[in-house]
Amino acid sequence: MTACKKYVFFILLSAGLMSSSACTQHEVEIKPVEIKPIHITIDINIKVDRALDDFFGDLDKKQTK
Repeated sequence: MTACKKYVFFILLSAGLMSSSACTQHEVEIKPVEIKPIHITIDINIKVDRALDDFFGDLDKKQTK
């Protein structure tokens, strides 16, 4: 083989290897989303709020008189 034939053979061989490695497959697995219940605790101090309204309400009535 001459030097020119070796270069052509090397180029064709490397092109063949590169093209065969370009054929890949990728799979993505999608799992179902698990939804769990959420427990939320909200503290509402209605008694204190009403007591304060009653207390300040009495003061407001006295000021208007």
